[in-house]
Amino acid sequence: MSTLRVSNLQNESSSNNQIVLGTDGFATVNGVAMPTAGPLSNRNLIINGAMQVAQRGTSSTTNGYGTVDRYKASYSGGTVTQTQTAITSGDPYDEGFRYVLRLTNTTANTGASANRVITQKIEAQNIANSGWNYTSSTSYVTLSFWVRASVAQTYYVNLKTSDGTSQNYSTSFALSADTWTKVTKKIPGSSNVAFDNNNEQGLQVHFVVFRGTDSTTSGHTLDTWAAYSGSDIVPDMTNTWANTTDATFDITGVQLEVGSVATPFEHRSYGDELARCQRYYQHFATDTANAVYLGMGIASGSTSARMFMPISVAMRTTPSITENGASADDQIDSTYALSSPSVIGSTASTVRVQFTTSGMTGGRPLQLQVGTGESITLSAEL
Repeated sequence: MSTLRVSNLQNESSSNNQIVLGTDGFATVNGVAMPTAGPLSNRNLIINGAMQVAQRGTSSTTNGYGTVDRYKASYSGGTVTQTQTAITSGDPYDEGFRYVLRLTNTTANTGASANRVITQKIEAQNIANSGWNYTSSTSYVTLSFWVRASVAQTYYVNLKTSDGTSQNYSTSFALSADTWTKVTKKIPGSSNVAFDNNNEQGLQVHFVVFRGTDSTTSGHTLDTWAAYSGSDIVPDMTNTWANTTDATFDITGVQLEVGSVATPFEHRSYGDELARCQRYYQHFATDTANAVYLGMGIASGSTSARMFMPISVAMRTTPSITENGASADDQIDSTYALSSPSVIGSTASTVRVQFTTSGMTGGRPLQLQVGTGESITLSAEL
């Protein structure tokens, strides 16, 4: 590789500061690879890679989206607890990470249909417009992350595409017990890979803690793209983790970027990551004794109300809505309980919602409110 070396002349007598410009699209700055082409910011195609945002809460036994935003913790057979867990030391901490997504195997199960998987789903247009020439085997994306587990064994990552004929790419990583490991995987494109330029699901990144034999094979081929088969996702797995009650699996610092070299993690502010997460999920609640008013509306009859809710950022698509104890206040007679919410329209800045209620006077203005212990959530998850 030909290079151009640029030294810091002002401090050359007392410093070894050096930039090495290579022909492979990267510069080495004091020993750290940085891109010379493509974006210097917004490199990470993963949202909430540092596990900072957890709008739903910090602990859950939910099978699916339950804690850390944008990560779906799936399991079948036994039970799993997912948590956003703070860390106070270790190699990831030294690199600026303060949280991990942790899976705890609260009830062991190693059945053929059992699984424990962490997934992030990426919009197709985010991949299509990323700069990755994904149909070329000489063009790459690089996946990197910090991980540790309480059980030493081999674990897997698999990538699954959704457009065209679904393709699967799997790779392995081995962990020692209770030891942080930085995993870096360079993933080529393939002529069979396709991504539509739309806001639908395009790429799934799965961190496989365990899969039973219903979805594995002994002859599975790693580190290559192949047509996706639900019975051949990864090789047959060691079941030690899945068979160990209270086994843990921690992950943070997840980055997926265009290019063949893993660059330093792109730390983004909490506000930036929150806004990215709110494209998929928005949570409205209060932890004070006073109600929070979310928007205005009108009683469309004695048993229904229609209201406009302002939203923080434009959501991926028209969201679904869930309410827990929300009410409507007409500021004349009383407060009315609401139920059976539905979204009847949305824009980039508002969502129009219809609720069922009773006893109202049609035509009266209303305020939508949530009190302590109550909430309204909007979801446009992939």
